[in-house]
Amino acid sequence: MLTIYHNPRCRKSREALQELESKNIPHTVVKYLEQPLGVAELKELLQKLEKQPQDIIRKQEPLWKENFKGETFSETALLQLLSEHPKLIERPIIASKNDAVIGRPLENLLAFLKKI
Repeated sequence: MLTIYHNPRCRKSREALQELESKNIPHTVVKYLEQPLGVAELKELLQKLEKQPQDIIRKQEPLWKENFKGETFSETALLQLLSEHPKLIERPIIASKNDAVIGRPLENLLAFLKKI
């Protein structure tokens, strides 16, 4: 079963969810803005993505640009920041038991689905 970390207001996230539904792929939806991920959950997700915290930050997000751009953060501090401000997390993220992908663009998700 897949998990999609979903923001219903995001067009790309809605497209990814629609793709899973159209292919009848079993999945769980986590509305991560309503249910923010803890630091441990973020670490696990980053391991599956094979990425660092800075790799999943939405750097064009006004919250980032106005409050955090240009600052230096440790990995621990970035994880805490993403946990406290889930709006900064790139979306959507689709995860299986052992792997994950940022589903933007949709082609990333399509390639991921072929692998699982």
